Amino acid sequence: MLSLNELALHRCELLTEHLTQRMRLHAGVLRMDCGARVIDCGVKASGGLEVGRQLAEICLADLGRVKFVPGDAHLWPGLAVAVQTDQPVAACMASQYAGWQITGEKFFAMGSGPMRAAAGKEKIYDHIGYRETTAHAVGVLETGKLPPDGVCRQIAADCKVEPASLTLLVARTASIAGSVQVVARTVETALHKMHELGFDLSRVQSGYGVAPLPPIAKDDLAGIGRTNDAVLYGGEVTLWVRGDDTSLATLGPSIPASSSKDYGEPFAAIFDRAGKDFYKIDPLLFSPGVVNLVNLDSGTFHRFGQLRPDVLKKSFTSS
Repeated sequence: MLSLNELALHRCELLTEHLTQRMRLHAGVLRMDCGARVIDCGVKASGGLEVGRQLAEICLADLGRVKFVPGDAHLWPGLAVAVQTDQPVAACMASQYAGWQITGEKFFAMGSGPMRAAAGKEKIYDHIGYRETTAHAVGVLETGKLPPDGVCRQIAADCKVEPASLTLLVARTASIAGSVQVVARTVETALHKMHELGFDLSRVQSGYGVAPLPPIAKDDLAGIGRTNDAVLYGGEVTLWVRGDDTSLATLGPSIPASSSKDYGEPFAAIFDRAGKDFYKIDPLLFSPGVVNLVNLDSGTFHRFGQLRPDVLKKSFTSS
């Protein structure tokens, strides 16, 4: 069985091959002094839809599929981003979840992707029982700057690999690719919320999520607001689970974003009120607008939450 990092590395090689063949994906490849490979998907490179789709699948360690589907005109016209996986815990929790804050001199990024499983720093790995030792590490950085050489060296050291065996894919939120990979986190946000509520994630067999792709924002701060709103107020997730219905009915109302006291206004306003500190925002907010639970054992369907086109319109049309 291939490791998460090996699966992602294979996709990185394919993406790099496409770039060298000048397939017009609006991305570029750099080699740092330390030997680390950086794939610029939307920092200095302009990025695009296809590189964003591939970036999101690499972030899932190639254990999920991301595609563009027609959006719901009553919710928000245009494209929507759909994600599906039959390995939800490995793909979303062990890999895709942006649980690693990476800092350096005048540098900050939210780190995700399978490199997290190699570093194994986060407490969530104690719960899901998954860490890995690997010869190569692959990570995704949400940041407005390319990582400096020192940051690449530190990430490699944390992952216990040589710098030349590290691949980092980088995109800013205010880029097409960056927005796509954030909006593709609908299933991940639902699972993380359920984990925080004490749900046994091993009961989840498959997941599907969809959310509207917002207009690309003028800057990263506005981009953070719009992409979060796409999930919080426009995201709908369906999870196929096993076990009893009583626990699903009890937990269900707490899963959607509407269970939060901060719910109901654009994320940019919530973020500003919190002093631009994510940790001052109610953690119950970070989940999709609607969560459907299909019990494979009983055949019962549960639906919780609501979609808010009014909030999306306010968010997506603000300057």
